[in-house]
Amino acid sequence: YPDVYVGRLACRNIMEVKTMVDKIITYETKTSNSQWFHRFVVIAGDTYPETLNPKWVGYEGEKNTVKAIQNMTDFEVIKLWTSDGTLTGRKDVIKALNFGCGFVYFDGHGSPMSWATHPPNDADTWVRGLETYSMWRLHNGYKLPVCIVGGCHNSEFDVTPLNLLDHPKESLNLRFDFIPECWSWKLVSKPFGGAIAAIGCTGLGMTKEDKESFEGASDYLEPRFFYQYGANHTDVLGDTWGKAITDYLHKYPINWSTPAAGDYAIDAKTVQQWALLGDPSLRIGGYQQAQ
Repeated sequence: YPDVYVGRLACRNIMEVKTMVDKIITYETKTSNSQWFHRFVVIAGDTYPETLNPKWVGYEGEKNTVKAIQNMTDFEVIKLWTSDGTLTGRKDVIKALNFGCGFVYFDGHGSPMSWATHPPNDADTWVRGLETYSMWRLHNGYKLPVCIVGGCHNSEFDVTPLNLLDHPKESLNLRFDFIPECWSWKLVSKPFGGAIAAIGCTGLGMTKEDKESFEGASDYLEPRFFYQYGANHTDVLGDTWGKAITDYLHKYPINWSTPAAGDYAIDAKTVQQWALLGDPSLRIGGYQQAQ
């Protein structure tokens, strides 16, 4: 269980340090009572099309965003879903983020370089949501959301161009780990926009489809963050995420005596491989300022 709340500011140079200090101070002192903060953007589709497996009924990503929305009753919700045509590509995501929002929740597939999902029951088509190389189009200024991103490897912060020397073919064609900054950190460290923090998976993300019990994994963990903030009113970032992990372990306690690769191993991996890229002491929504 979490007893210390840890975040990472994966700064590579002084410029990124200055950017993050400016973003955090401005966020905590200027966000309170801002109308833009009370917008919640959810971005999802059919993560596992039923055409690949008859058990994969429904649009998993969209279902998870509904769970999150149910806890955010004080927020105006902007839905970008492939099922209703509101998510057709990166332009929809960029437009929504540039408008400003307090939270953004991506649920789909990822890599260190990009995030995408599927249209309904169409495993052959990818709807691109946002890539590191398109983040330059984000101009939301200090209207910075907390980002939860469901997808593999989006927060794999140990990427480096040196991987091209170690495993060039895999790096270029499969892992996409040759970039200087992963998707989540690129979003957080972007000057004049992006996000204030991002929580995502550093490795191969686990979902209920990976478990024999067909429940839990990220399908429970991700929406639980929004339960802790919206319903339980936990408003310090690290505390909110830590309590979401605690909730997961209460619901899916791990039996350490079982063999690896089973459901218990997936539960253990789920709560350990996510990273908070940002300040864990951040007051979500900022501090109330004296009149």
